[in-house]
Amino acid sequence: MHSIDKVTQHILASKIIPLFYEDDEEVVLAIVKALYAGGVRTIEFTNRGVKALDNFKLLVGIKNEMPDLFLGIGTIKSGDDAKKYIDAGADFLISPVFDISVADIAYLHKVLWIPGCMTPTEIHVAQSAGCNIVKLFPGNVLGPGFIEAVQPLFKEVHFLVTGGVEATEQSISSWLNAGAAGVGLGSKLINKKLIENKQYEVLTESVKQLLTQLVKVS
Repeated sequence: MHSIDKVTQHILASKIIPLFYEDDEEVVLAIVKALYAGGVRTIEFTNRGVKALDNFKLLVGIKNEMPDLFLGIGTIKSGDDAKKYIDAGADFLISPVFDISVADIAYLHKVLWIPGCMTPTEIHVAQSAGCNIVKLFPGNVLGPGFIEAVQPLFKEVHFLVTGGVEATEQSISSWLNAGAAGVGLGSKLINKKLIENKQYEVLTESVKQLLTQLVKVS
């Protein structure tokens, strides 16, 4: 298991974190391999379906093929779920909310936890609990101006943004320029049409182009 400091540094260097959930094992594997081939080294699989734990374990089982991949689990809302995925090999946990039971489990097992926040009060609570990375959600409601407004109040907190971020250089750079450390990309990057048509090579090329563009922004 990686140390919290190592995972933190890796995530802050990533800029984009693709996130998704699928039931089909073949689709899950194909998406992760396509993202990896495109240069992605940080992925969030979300806990949003009946096969989430089984499919996450499947991905952990092939990590030896992608030794520099950091694999996290998202949509963690309880301490019980946090423990299950830590035991399964999660490199980090992400939640849509701040939940004290998740905070306790993550602290006990020395695993990075990124809670979801939407207000300055929630950010303050998360920071007081020892979180130095906070997920701002939903991004499409908050807007880049929110980061510009709150960042001076929380100078030691790094902000990741998910929800409504477009998979374009313009959209992502607007967040990065506002002070975000990175963004999470879901269906805007890994869309249903692409999956239905099994156009995984298109996903690989899209990621390559996006990462190349973002080098100029960094």
